[in-house]
Amino acid sequence: MYVVLADNQDITRAGMMYVCQELGQVEMHRAEDKVELIEQLKQHPEAVVVLDYTLFDINDVEELEILYQRFPQVQWILFSVDLSGDFVRRVIAISPRFSILLKESPIQEIRECLLFGQRHQRYICQRMAELLLAPQTKVVEEDVKLTPTEIEILKDIALGQTTKEIAERRFSSFHTVNTHRKNIFRKLGVNNVHEATKYALRAGLVDSAEYYI
Repeated sequence: MYVVLADNQDITRAGMMYVCQELGQVEMHRAEDKVELIEQLKQHPEAVVVLDYTLFDINDVEELEILYQRFPQVQWILFSVDLSGDFVRRVIAISPRFSILLKESPIQEIRECLLFGQRHQRYICQRMAELLLAPQTKVVEEDVKLTPTEIEILKDIALGQTTKEIAERRFSSFHTVNTHRKNIFRKLGVNNVHEATKYALRAGLVDSAEYYI
């Protein structure tokens, strides 16, 4: 099994390498960014990709779908600390080749997920399965709690700044701002910049006159 680990956390990389060594007959390689990931998939179009969506330079579900269409034989394991139910529902609707695994999952679930990936089968960890089966509740705007940093980044997003531009202005890394961006979308229950901008305007975070300049 050829595994590509697309995760920028050193501790996660070390832990996943340990699990793969336990399983045996696993060839593991790292991808530092999206360009490197694509190059590896060109060489190994049936690889298993372990991807931390919240820390890697992939922006949204639409981009994941493009990658799936380009590499339809790849088995994707989304391996993150936190993923919203709405996001997961959209991802698993793309293809059965997307599995869901949380970083708090017990090691047995991590082993099982990798074995399912080897057999080209979908795996959804227990906690996420319970979340998907629970009754859906609508996000109430008044209950949304954004941190001061998230509010500032949401303002920048609403005013049309790209993730790269925001990172440069804040003297932060692209990955840090991208993680904030995804957390903002998750908290607001939105899936794209247009919906986030509408929220910022409704909430008075951005002045309409400033927005339409």
